[in-house]
Amino acid sequence: MRLICPHCGERDRREFTYQGAAEILARPSPEVGNDDWADYLHLRENPAGETKDMWYHDPCGAWIVMHRDTVSHAVHGGELASEVRK
Repeated sequence: MRLICPHCGERDRREFTYQGAAEILARPSPEVGNDDWADYLHLRENPAGETKDMWYHDPCGAWIVMHRDTVSHAVHGGELASEVRK
C-alpha cells in the first residue's frame, strides 16, 4: 500500500505507523465527566468504507490524517493533523 505524506509525497506503507481513527483529535475537555472520557477512550467505530485515520510518518515526523477506503484499500490523500485540528 502507498500512503501520501504532505511533506514527502507518496511513500511505502512501511514508513508509517498506524495510530487509529482520527476521531482521537476530538479530545473532550478535562472538565467533562467520567462517562464522556470512558466513551472517548474505549468506544470506537469500525466502519467498512471511507475512513480518516491517524498515521505517523517515521522519516519526517509528521502526524497525518489519511483519507482511505477500508474495503478497496484505496488511499485518497492525507493532510497534516495540525491543520485538521484548527
